[in-house]
This record gives sequence, structure tokens and C-alpha cells, in this order.
Amino acid sequence: MGVLARDGVMYELTTFRRDVQTDGRHALVEFAECIEDDLSRRDFTINAIAWHPLRDEFYDPFGGKEDLSAGTLRTVGDADQRFEEDYLRILRALRFAGRFDLHIEDVTWRSLVVSAHRLKTLSPERIRDELMKVLSIDPSPSRALSLYREAGVIEVLYPEIGALREGLWDDVISVVNLLPIGRPKLRLAALLRPVAESDAARLLVRLRLSNADMDAVARIASATELPSADSDPRVLRRWLSRHGRVVMRGLSRIEIASARTGHGSKDPRMVVDSWNMLRAELRTSPPLKVDDLAIDGGDLKRMGLKPGPVFGEILNELLEHVLEEPQRNQKTILAHEVKQILGRRSLKLDADVDNL
Repeated sequence: MGVLARDGVMYELTTFRRDVQTDGRHALVEFAECIEDDLSRRDFTINAIAWHPLRDEFYDPFGGKEDLSAGTLRTVGDADQRFEEDYLRILRALRFAGRFDLHIEDVTWRSLVVSAHRLKTLSPERIRDELMKVLSIDPSPSRALSLYREAGVIEVLYPEIGALREGLWDDVISVVNLLPIGRPKLRLAALLRPVAESDAARLLVRLRLSNADMDAVARIASATELPSADSDPRVLRRWLSRHGRVVMRGLSRIEIASARTGHGSKDPRMVVDSWNMLRAELRTSPPLKVDDLAIDGGDLKRMGLKPGPVFGEILNELLEHVLEEPQRNQKTILAHEVKQILGRRSLKLDADVDNL
């Protein structure tokens, strides 16, 4: 239950609870009668501090305030037991340490490293949600991600990323750090840029992202670099046709971040110039997709062609034609081009193209 205080702050109220049974993933709880029982089931001492609103007093049986002042992250009681109750606490420890710049106490650290292999027992959704929280850290997720690697968590959950050599890993993390806050999926795409496309796809499937998010991340992660600003307009159109506006925006941010680190092959001005040239090309409204063609499947049927795979082949060939010369995206011109295509394929039309 939530209570809105006079100062405008929302306070969440709940009954005391204690764990009855745990299996490393979920806990069976029952109501308790004292605050000690409730606090003893918490994960870390900094999360086991209670405040009495009437007395304005803190109750801190596990030294959470002292740990907080010292910048220390420590489990409540026995570290092995705390992690065995819910292995997600391993990921929470790394996230808290990274976000709040905490030192993980030695016993807690050794326990989480030993237990890291048990993370595979967690549901993909819980693992994904923790990664998204790490990638949302303000201002940067670098320390949390480095702790993931140091603790062996990357190798357990994301071996595709763990295979990156140390120097390349450092470069990638530097880029991720410079990407906008609140864009975890863009940061994920940057993290996957050096990973083989098939490996990245396999990792994204494991994360159980929505189809739309998985497609967007994969397309940015696998996209070829932005064409240079002095590229032929045909090169710009082909890049836009292959990748689209969403990839253009996301990859531009990644390439600018890479340029700012000093590790990339471009400087920020070069990336901005490429971005401006692509935007200028888009303002001419060139046909970039089959749907943009002045001719469609219905027209092909009226020309006497039978629906089938040949439709897609012809339309894709027409798209290649207009990417070279956008001004030729006219129905009569494309209809005659269809006739030329079919002639090369030794096929005939059952209708006159001039009647379209």
C-alpha cells in the first residue's frame, strides 16, 4: 500500500514477512510479527535499515548505515545462504556496486563468484531485466559491466560478449558509456557491434526481447558503418534502403560516441557530415523499399503474370533499378522495365504493358 506524505513523498507500507522456503529463484513467505524477522531476510545490509516514522529513529541491526558510510556492499548474515535464497542477488550486488560506486566486501564477493554458475537457473526474463537496469545506469554502466566480467558472470550468461579480447572489451565499454542515458537497447546494440551476427542473434533470443526490440537491436548491431559524406548518392540510397531511418539514427549515435573515445577510425565531424548527407538524401523522398515503387503486385497480375516467387524477384530488381535512378520510378517506365526483365528470363506477358 502506498501513502502520500505531507512532503509529497510516496511511502510504501507492507506487513512484516519472513521466508519459509527458498529454491534460489523464488521464496515462499509468511507474515511475521517483528521487524527483526523482516530485516533478516533482506539481501544486503544497506537494504536492511528500518525507520520509525513516529519516533524518527532508525533501526539498523546489521550495520547498514555504517556500511553505507564506508561505501561497502555486504550481505545480511551468511553470504552463501543469502545468494542461495535467490541467485538474482548476485546480479543485484554487481548493479548496486556499479551504480553507487560501492566496494563489495570480500566474503560477499567470494561467495557471489563461487555461485555465479547458478545464474543459469534463473528465468531469462529476470536476467534480461537486470541487464536492462545495468544498461540504464546514470551516468554510465561501465563499472557494473566490468564487475560482470570480473565475477565471471559475462562468461556464464553472455559468452558471446565474454569472448571479446580485453582491449576490444575496453573500447566497447567506452562507447557504451557515452551513449544517451535512458537508451538501454541502444547501449545493448553497441555492446553487440563487435560480436558475430549469428552469435548476437542467439544472445538476443535468450534475452526474450519483444520481436520488435530484438529486430531493432540486431539491425543496429550488424549494420555496416555510415557511408562517408562524399559518397555517390547511389551509395547513400543503397545504404538507406538496406538499413532505414531507425538504424541511421542509432548507428550515428554509436559512431559519434566511438569517435569521441578516440578509438574509432572517424572523428565526430566526419560522422555528423555523413548524417547530414543521409538526411539530405532522405529529404528528396527517394524510393527505398519495394512498397515505394510506382508498380506493385496488382500491376504485375494485370500484366498477365501469375502470382508466385517471381513477383518478389521482379519487384526487387525494379527497386535496384530505381535506386540507381529515382526519377525513373514511374509506372510506364517500370512496366517496360518488367518487359525487359521477363525477356531476359525468356518469359512472355499475356497483356500489353501500355494498357497499365
